[in-house]
Amino acid sequence: MSDNEVSQFGKRSLAANSVGVAHIVFFVVAAAAPMAAVVGATPPAFAFGNIGVPGAFILAGLLYLIFSAGFTAMARHVSSAGGFYAYISKGLGRPFGVAGAFLAMVTYFSIQIGVYAQVGVFARAALEPLGIGLPWWFWSLLVLAAVLWCGQRHIVFSGRLLGICMIAELLILSLFALGVVLSGGGSEGLTVAGLQPSDVFAPGLGVTLIFVVSAFIGFEATAIFGEEAAHPDRAIPRATVAAVIIITAFYAFVSWAVIQYYGSSAVAAKAGESMENFYIGAIAGVLGGWSTVAVNILLLTSLFACLLSFHNTLNRYFYALGRDGLLWAGLSSVHHANGSPHVAGRVQSILVAAVLIGFSLIGADPYAVVYAWTLAFAGIGILAVQVLVSISILSFFRTQRRGFSTMRVLIAPAVSGMALAAAFFQVSRNLPLLTGSESPIVTSFPVCIILIAVAGILIALHIRRTNPALYDRLDRTFAEATAET
Repeated sequence: MSDNEVSQFGKRSLAANSVGVAHIVFFVVAAAAPMAAVVGATPPAFAFGNIGVPGAFILAGLLYLIFSAGFTAMARHVSSAGGFYAYISKGLGRPFGVAGAFLAMVTYFSIQIGVYAQVGVFARAALEPLGIGLPWWFWSLLVLAAVLWCGQRHIVFSGRLLGICMIAELLILSLFALGVVLSGGGSEGLTVAGLQPSDVFAPGLGVTLIFVVSAFIGFEATAIFGEEAAHPDRAIPRATVAAVIIITAFYAFVSWAVIQYYGSSAVAAKAGESMENFYIGAIAGVLGGWSTVAVNILLLTSLFACLLSFHNTLNRYFYALGRDGLLWAGLSSVHHANGSPHVAGRVQSILVAAVLIGFSLIGADPYAVVYAWTLAFAGIGILAVQVLVSISILSFFRTQRRGFSTMRVLIAPAVSGMALAAAFFQVSRNLPLLTGSESPIVTSFPVCIILIAVAGILIALHIRRTNPALYDRLDRTFAEATAET
């Protein structure tokens, strides 16, 4: 980067030593959106007749803990704002790194669009009884403006705000689950329904996996804040394991509790009757009528926290790619006071607004089309990226263990890579069930994911051939951020 570019766009370094383990965990768990994931995402899984949702969360959690073994080992050698981009490049080379970066950006951008549409729908529904009949896209854009404002602040501000939202969500859902246990469950009492292998590996598992995997989207936020973390070699592994355990245990416990409340024989029918009131009715039945208002408010704050987390994550992808020269150099500008990638935040917010307005102009249903389709696309997109990361970890440690055991850096990544690839194919086969659409656009999602990865590889190879200086500069992110032991 030239001196003129630095002068024009401002300083290039993020705020180092700004966040600790707790802040990073807040970002990951907030991205999982506990209230939104539980109240909005698991009812469809139950409605399809598979009551093994709690066991599926445990299964996915174990898979991601295995994935984390190699992932956190590699964190000592890659502490970059590029997240998976840096990991894949370190193990498989720059062309595959660019492919991973493109996939990650499209995935997070896609899920943002869906969640903005979702928050617009819920806000419209909450305010219509008060006589405020504005369209969903108005509320979506209003929330977008608020997210942009928060994302321009110092990273610690976002971390604290996400922490408050997350604690409130976890508290009320935990009170519900504990209330079910203390009351002895519903008419069928307390059972192990939902946790048995026969419940998990039943028809509908492919659909269930889509919703379960979506709860872990945002997983890489532990690595993406490596440049801003205090002692990243210790903070990233601890935050990763803590986040996976919290997400897994919490979602499994709450989804198991709702089965106990309704009874295993009735839970699928109850979810099918009214997905919107499935959890709200159960929580009100345990905690009382006051909780209905609280749940509706926390649902909106949950979605806001989720969007803020994804906004910060995607900002850092834009920042890293701008710094490396793959995108406009101005994206790597950092605010002189807050240390935030503020230009990247403004650019991606403009892009989100343009897409949301485009959907509104063609009259797309915000929930059945915008949310459902983008969730499906993001789900298989993140699985594809995680498969690449598993392969990259294997490649990186293949000839030199660097002080780690074979189990941690070879066997664990191999197991997680094969399992994630299987999940990718299983989810891809069930996309029409998830979206409720047989549209060729939906069925083409897996092919689109593969084509995006191939495009990234071809672009990197083109840069290597036509602009060797730029291609060589791509390694700077990794070289400067690597902490060899």
